[in-house]
Amino acid sequence: MTASQPAKETGTSARPKLAFRPLPVPQVDVRGFWGDRVDAVAAKTAGILYDRCVEARMLEQIDPDVPSPGVVIPFHVSDGFTASTVTTQMFWDSDWGKTIETAAYSLYRRRNPDLEKKIDAVIDMYGKLQQEDGYLSSWYQRIQPGLRWTNLRDCHELYCAGHLIEGAVAYYQATGKRKLLDIMSRYADHIADTFGPEPGKRKGYCGHEEIELALVRLARVTGNDKYMKLAKYFIDQRGQQPHYFDEEALARGADPKDFHFKTYEYNQSHKPVREQDKVVGHAVRAMYLYSGMADIATEYGDDSLKVALERLWDDLTTKSLYVTGGLGPSADNEGFTNDYDLPNETAYAETCASVGLVFWASRMLGMGPNRRYADMMERAFYNGSISGLSLDGSLFFYENPLESRGGHHRWKWHRCPCCPPNIGRMVASIGSYFYGLADDALAVHLYGDSSARFEIAGRQVTLVQTSSYPWDGAIAIEIGPEAPVEFTLHLRIPAWCRKAALRVNGKLVDLEAATVDGYAAIRREWRQGDKVELDLEISMARLFANPQVRQDIGRVALARGPLIYCVEETDNGGGLHRIALPREARLEAHKEPNLLGGVVTLSAIGSRAEAEDWGADLYRPEPPATRETKLKAVPYFAWDNRDPGEMLVWLREG
Repeated sequence: MTASQPAKETGTSARPKLAFRPLPVPQVDVRGFWGDRVDAVAAKTAGILYDRCVEARMLEQIDPDVPSPGVVIPFHVSDGFTASTVTTQMFWDSDWGKTIETAAYSLYRRRNPDLEKKIDAVIDMYGKLQQEDGYLSSWYQRIQPGLRWTNLRDCHELYCAGHLIEGAVAYYQATGKRKLLDIMSRYADHIADTFGPEPGKRKGYCGHEEIELALVRLARVTGNDKYMKLAKYFIDQRGQQPHYFDEEALARGADPKDFHFKTYEYNQSHKPVREQDKVVGHAVRAMYLYSGMADIATEYGDDSLKVALERLWDDLTTKSLYVTGGLGPSADNEGFTNDYDLPNETAYAETCASVGLVFWASRMLGMGPNRRYADMMERAFYNGSISGLSLDGSLFFYENPLESRGGHHRWKWHRCPCCPPNIGRMVASIGSYFYGLADDALAVHLYGDSSARFEIAGRQVTLVQTSSYPWDGAIAIEIGPEAPVEFTLHLRIPAWCRKAALRVNGKLVDLEAATVDGYAAIRREWRQGDKVELDLEISMARLFANPQVRQDIGRVALARGPLIYCVEETDNGGGLHRIALPREARLEAHKEPNLLGGVVTLSAIGSRAEAEDWGADLYRPEPPATRETKLKAVPYFAWDNRDPGEMLVWLREG
């Protein structure tokens, strides 16, 4: 990099001693499985995101030196007759923010002077666009001037600010350049002057949560506690009465009841957050809200938020979550419907929602190592989220169904292009999810080839992890402190693992005695060259859904370690719904280094219902004939990377 030393996150006065924070991206290098994916994002995705933003005319909107493009994407129609106040063009600043964030991590991964020059130019445009009081919104300055802060419910003003802030933090940490960080700090100062509990300030919050996460990151990197307090205010104020969105609508001369979804459950403002016990509404909004709540619970040691989050977590994971870590079954509200309503073929399961689940789970780990959150983070990472990005990093899924008749494929771009840069920034920053650092402890949440550098108890420490995970469960960790230092090393023992063994410098550790909340805790004085060996049995498993999930009765899903599998037409022929897997069928795993970038596939002998001899009758008294067939399953994340065709996760059990 041409940059100066990457920034480290600093503290704020609110932080409890036992809080765990992720290591910033520049302090972790990933190789192996995730290294390949980060390389694909750095080599291809980051540049594609920029180019497609330009093709969509997003650059014209933020450049004050060219004429305004006007309304490029029409306003939505809310009820078939009345024009809505919303167009996805309003969100373009958020797309730039996520694109900048993806580029930042990619530039840290590999030099790309051309991309860096382009992003620097975008940042210069935002600097020119910013108003004297710090306000910055390309939509409200270039397309609808004079209407700022008049419709927080629908128009994503603070959401866009949040994504630009996160992009600024990432660009500063990865490149050392602070121009965008300074721009967005001024904007955050303006927001803090505009919103808050003090007399004369607006009592509002955003209809699409995101600013809360961004302000926490800004507070951590700058050390300015004002931003942390503002994030807490937005969390605390949500859903309070009198309802801000009602008052805001009346102030602009609108009927508070006249909006598309007719319920504040859609944006999780129907109740104060500590009273919420049901996951409702738009899935991405929900995940971002709970992520912000978890950050504030961690920073302030707020048990009332923690209790509410645990209720919401239980509700999601026991009633409304796909086996892939996808969520939000309905396209109508891009979110939740009823308990146990998990259709497969029509599953919406937006990529951004699964990315949001990763955010939430990782932030729950800020309150301490706990397998229930890390296991779910891992499942969403390896399945429901990275399925949204093709293996070469060039194409994207918006929806991630668990069944396809062959018509669902990745696309180049989207009218609402929130998912491409969201999955891009998540993959490019994967290293920050591997480890959590507290004052005297380090937690290893994810396994795989990586190196981490951190400071603990005043000592610089390097940790090198060697593994071919997730294909193999043998994990070797070498600790390299600059001088002997005592701290606790927490190692996750996944719930899917039936058998595990742990050794420190060759000596077997009593796992049962050492494990708390699914993490083995090793406290000792660590010295240069200390070695930890963790062996996790990665076995195959049949998974069954709760009988109340009507779509999956009599069906089975296949898993191996953290990976969920699916069958594709290209391996198994058409008519996948006619394949059945007997319960007694033996599953076999096969390493296939030349398939889909190198994967482990699963195979078994099943049966296939014959259609050829059925004839023209739609119904008949005799069942169809069956024949033996060998089925082959591939990891769900890799589907639709070869010949187009059908796909199925849940197989009939024969």
